Amino acid sequence: MFNKNNHVMKLVIISLLIALEILLTRIFCIQTPLLRISFGFLPPALTAMLYGPLWAGAAYALGDLIGGYLLPSGPFFFGFTLTAFLTGLIFGIMFYNKKPGICRCIIASGIISFIINLCLDTLWLYILMREGLIAILPIRILKICIMFPVIAFTCYFFQTKVISKISGIQTQ
Repeated sequence: MFNKNNHVMKLVIISLLIALEILLTRIFCIQTPLLRISFGFLPPALTAMLYGPLWAGAAYALGDLIGGYLLPSGPFFFGFTLTAFLTGLIFGIMFYNKKPGICRCIIASGIISFIINLCLDTLWLYILMREGLIAILPIRILKICIMFPVIAFTCYFFQTKVISKISGIQTQ
């Protein structure tokens, strides 16, 4: 197969995952000014499973910057880039060199959904738009209730059916 420690291969795979993240987040999504529903979380989760928290955080942050430059959906705000980095970091802490498990996926999804996406992203939207917090909170809560199980079970599927099946990968 491929050697995960080969630096060129690592950069190529991470670059492809960044490109996929940009496509899933910016093009193949459902988006309104206050809400975005996408599978953009999947490439950073895969990066985290393969290469760890720092690579995943950096890749997701870089994907946010590149995606914001190429396909902006509003004004640039560093808070969303911080959110992207923290999401990749959490995925990496929860998944890198860890045995696949549904509990681990539920915990990671819960932290990302309820703390990162609901709290931080809502704060960033409030700072940017100066809309009433109470007005934007119900739609954000609905999004989290939909995405929480989707993130958990999608990560579990990829952890057990895809990542664990890749043979020839050596740990870093």
